[in-house]
Amino acid sequence: MRFVRTIPIACALFAAAHGAEQVKLDRVELMPNLPQPFAMRDWKKVARDYDALVFDFNAKGQYLPLIWWDDTKHNALLRGFGLPSYVGSPRQTGGRHHEAINCMAAVVGASLVGIDKANQGGRNFVAMCQRYFNRDNGLNLYMNSVAHGTGGSFWYETYPSLLFAQLLHLVPGVGEFGQHLRLSADRMLGAVRVLAGPEGVPDFNHTAFDYSKMAPADNGRWKEPDAAAGYAWFLYVAHVKTGEAKYLEGADLCLRFLEKHPTNPFYEILMPYGAVLAARMNAELGRRYDVHKFLTWCFGPSVSRPDWGVVADKWGGLDVAGLGGSLKDGGGYAFAMNTFDAVATLAPLPRYDARYARAIGKYILNAANSARLFYANAHDDAHQSCAAWARQHDPNSCVSYEGCRKTGRHDGVARSPYATGDAVGRNGATTTNFALYGASHVGYLAAVVEKTNVEGILQLDLLKTDWHHAPAYPTFLYYNPHAEAKQVEIEVGPEPRDLYDAVSHGFAARGVRGKVRFALDADRARIVVLVPANTRVSREGERVLANGLIVDYGRDGQ
Repeated sequence: MRFVRTIPIACALFAAAHGAEQVKLDRVELMPNLPQPFAMRDWKKVARDYDALVFDFNAKGQYLPLIWWDDTKHNALLRGFGLPSYVGSPRQTGGRHHEAINCMAAVVGASLVGIDKANQGGRNFVAMCQRYFNRDNGLNLYMNSVAHGTGGSFWYETYPSLLFAQLLHLVPGVGEFGQHLRLSADRMLGAVRVLAGPEGVPDFNHTAFDYSKMAPADNGRWKEPDAAAGYAWFLYVAHVKTGEAKYLEGADLCLRFLEKHPTNPFYEILMPYGAVLAARMNAELGRRYDVHKFLTWCFGPSVSRPDWGVVADKWGGLDVAGLGGSLKDGGGYAFAMNTFDAVATLAPLPRYDARYARAIGKYILNAANSARLFYANAHDDAHQSCAAWARQHDPNSCVSYEGCRKTGRHDGVARSPYATGDAVGRNGATTTNFALYGASHVGYLAAVVEKTNVEGILQLDLLKTDWHHAPAYPTFLYYNPHAEAKQVEIEVGPEPRDLYDAVSHGFAARGVRGKVRFALDADRARIVVLVPANTRVSREGERVLANGLIVDYGRDGQ
């Protein structure tokens, strides 16, 4: 094995400088570099254990099996499947009463960790997800149920289409996926045009969009303007897949709405899609969207949903930074779904704008460590609401609680932190707060995060959830939270590789193979791209290409 000193392509030698100046995010700066206690779970094992449990038709025990067949044939002549949103929910024990944000996410999450959901025991769970495409009612969009109305909530009625686009990336060519993409994009583009104001920019300051009336809907209680981010992201995917300019125009108009928005519009889960899209369009198309503004919104506090964002705090003496949810409800209330999805959505952003490598690396390190608190095995019985079911029926602790509160009451005593959920208190007939609709997203976190030889330094896969990205070489982000430099090990494979660092804008090593160690300075990040050795390197402006594939979009994504 041969180690080669950094060879600069442009900007600076890695040994002498750190390349693109790293931009800080205020809420990330409130997080610890190395959270304590440090107790990183094997998230890929959690995701695989989860799939094994919830897709087991022969599971035995209270409320088991969790899965059932749906033979109602809504929207497609396919057998479907259902999962309860909460363990023990009597409203979801069969038929068509199941949610896309749960079931589709379970298929995406499992696929991300290498489980073949298109042929699992001879069953094609990917194809079954087509039943969420609401054809029978004429909606022609993916919705949260197989027979769903619109006009109630932007995010509930938009997010299933994003899940579909993710499945299309992971398992292309299934059934009518291609047709569904165009039909869905045309419907969304139609809504954008209805919402259009001056210069065609749509106004998303509404609660939802009612496709039956082709008009915005308002309930008088809240608005969900970050729906523009979800629409923009889906339309850009449609443009990438079809090449049609109308979808790109729609994506631009949606991001222009966000650019003009005077206050933080983050409502539930969609704003991170706008941030990563802004960085990608800047890098790929030369746009000039304000990535920093969008990213700052993702961490909160929001105005549209007061005090919504990402926690940067200690609860009960434990670091809980990185969890997504309410910053103020009862002192703080974070949710599994929001946490897992935000990590996966924001992870690719430094590929397109390397200035945020350190900030995103630090944030994901905190989130991946704190996320264990959504699970029963992170707590004694007094710090969770439903320990008995987990102890007996979930020995691998792979089904998460809906969320974790800063403070909850157990046997009349305040406990912090407290793993729980809304189901039992809101609906007395639901007997646990274990929420599959959140737990089904664990594969999103698991796909991104991998431990390294140095405790506290993670390998973050920047391609796994970079949906429908252009062809690229394997790309990983490393952040060193320690107060001293570390030697980090990476497996580059049997063929010789050159290691390109998109943060320093130069090669860190050439002609290496097998296990390689590279230096990572304290509180610094690297984006390592594994390039075949002796590859022809060229430039297009600030971009660096290897054999025609972009390995570096430039100092600031421009």
